[in-house]
Amino acid sequence: MHNRDLIRNIAIIAHVDHGKTTLVDKLLQQSGTFRDNEAVAERAMDSNDLERERGITILAKNTAIRYKDYLINIVDTPGHADFGGEVERIMRMVDGVLLVVDSFEGCMPQTKFVLRKALQNGLTPVVVLNKIDRPNARPAEVVDEVLDLFIELEASDEQLDFPVVYASALNGTASLDPERQDANMEALYEKIIEHIPAPKGNIEEPLQFQVTLLDYNEYLGRIAIGRVNRGIIKQGQPIAVLTREGSVKQGRVEKLFGFSGLKRIEIEQAGAGDIVAIAGVKDINIGETFADPAYPEAMPLLEIEEPTMQMTFLVNNSPFAGREGKWVTSRKLRERLFKELETDVSLRVQETDSPDEFIVSGRGELHLGILLENMRREGYELQVSKPEVIIKEIDGVKHEPMEKLIIDVPEDSMGAVMESLGTRKAEMLNMTNNGTGNVRLEFLIPARGLIGYRTHFLTITRGYGIMNHAFDSYAPYQGAEVGGRHEGVLIASESGVATTYGILSVEDRGILFIEPGTEVYEGMIVGEHNRDNDIIVNVCKEKALTNVRSATKEETVKMKVPRILSLEQALEYLNDDEYCEITPKSIRLRKKYLDKGERARYEKQRKMAANAAE
Repeated sequence: MHNRDLIRNIAIIAHVDHGKTTLVDKLLQQSGTFRDNEAVAERAMDSNDLERERGITILAKNTAIRYKDYLINIVDTPGHADFGGEVERIMRMVDGVLLVVDSFEGCMPQTKFVLRKALQNGLTPVVVLNKIDRPNARPAEVVDEVLDLFIELEASDEQLDFPVVYASALNGTASLDPERQDANMEALYEKIIEHIPAPKGNIEEPLQFQVTLLDYNEYLGRIAIGRVNRGIIKQGQPIAVLTREGSVKQGRVEKLFGFSGLKRIEIEQAGAGDIVAIAGVKDINIGETFADPAYPEAMPLLEIEEPTMQMTFLVNNSPFAGREGKWVTSRKLRERLFKELETDVSLRVQETDSPDEFIVSGRGELHLGILLENMRREGYELQVSKPEVIIKEIDGVKHEPMEKLIIDVPEDSMGAVMESLGTRKAEMLNMTNNGTGNVRLEFLIPARGLIGYRTHFLTITRGYGIMNHAFDSYAPYQGAEVGGRHEGVLIASESGVATTYGILSVEDRGILFIEPGTEVYEGMIVGEHNRDNDIIVNVCKEKALTNVRSATKEETVKMKVPRILSLEQALEYLNDDEYCEITPKSIRLRKKYLDKGERARYEKQRKMAANAAE
């Protein structure tokens, strides 16, 4: 068992893409944790396929490195606010945080979100200014920004006295001087040991351990990962499990694991302050406490912020249902959603009057989009409705979620961006021109105003704009329609296979979402109309063949490139009367009512209801 004074538990927090996973890579490599001939993957902590593809951290993961006589437990947390549920839990496991900030971009919305959680938990911060080797780095200004952010978040005097380390995670260098870099990350290791306190907790007291993360192994079943709050835990020891509902059940520690690098190693015992994995306890959930059976004392339950966005998940009932998916029934869909609840504490699943529909609430479009992407890769087939924000009633007044939006755009696109956000009820907070031809704009905007905005934003900034947003607060509901799509769609008139001739005949009506050879069905959305109304088109039309040679036969026609929507783009694109059909091989947009007559009836009823409400 390790000496308590030689343990350091830290979390690495940062905005998306500020380099925290790369920083963990270099800390691991330089600590001597790996053998010289051991192959280590880049971004070793991003083990999930989706994390590697997208270059973002989705799941919090922990590792342990040895530096001199010290054991440093590091937890890599997601930088995206949609996965804030992961961040909030981690803060209970650690005594300090490394706040990684890009030395050019400075503080971004998610930086504020994750830092607030750390400061509220009384953690000791060390600030790392990463990417110091960037040609346009501005370290002095960014340190001032970080200090302003600490003051805004009401940090204590001790927290305001944070050390700053200047680093280049990509090169594996760090120093305490912004003008030069040492050959390694020694400066950062030393600051962690000097500044982050050793874990508190008495090993003489009765055992207390809280489950913070869950893992699963085919042989061992569910594995609980967390920090021993006090006392000693041993392999084979009987324990009391205090559940979220308040009941107490008995269990036994079958296997006990510590961490070394990226590997779990079996250990005999661990004490207060150690981060360990425990196997052998059945039906465990996040936030539950393992305690000494003689002193079953529960730790406070983890408080997780409520979801802000919801979608309806439905069983697929399109004409192509069951063709591509392995799991297509409502029973399987329900099983999968409730299984997700066991590991994702910020997700909510609500059953409806219909057995084929479930209302799923999450922290944002990306949060729900990642769940859907994982499900389709596992072989599930389903339909989802348009994402909607969750309206709360506070003191009898309707409130809606507001987002803090930070945008970096070229100067010549600034007017168009401000105009487009004005129609979405955005309120401008700040504007900074850093003299490089780019302008930073800060807004407070209703969350529903951002649904579907990203595609429009990239169009008006010609792809040069960067937008980041994070949940800010709830504010009184502004009523009126905000955001949404203004263009109509092209709807397939019949089932069949799209032909080149059929697509060419409707190309001038708008932008197509399909290629020749794509199977379509009546009511499926095949493109976007140039105008604001929906029209029905026949993309399966075949050219009439005659035995007369045409004068224009030898002419070649260049087809426009179709816009193939990704899953997130498809979800953003949806309107109230549409579904997104998701299968392992395809993403299709469709109308809720496939038949033209039914659609007309629905539209008539909707208008009558709207008039009656007025």
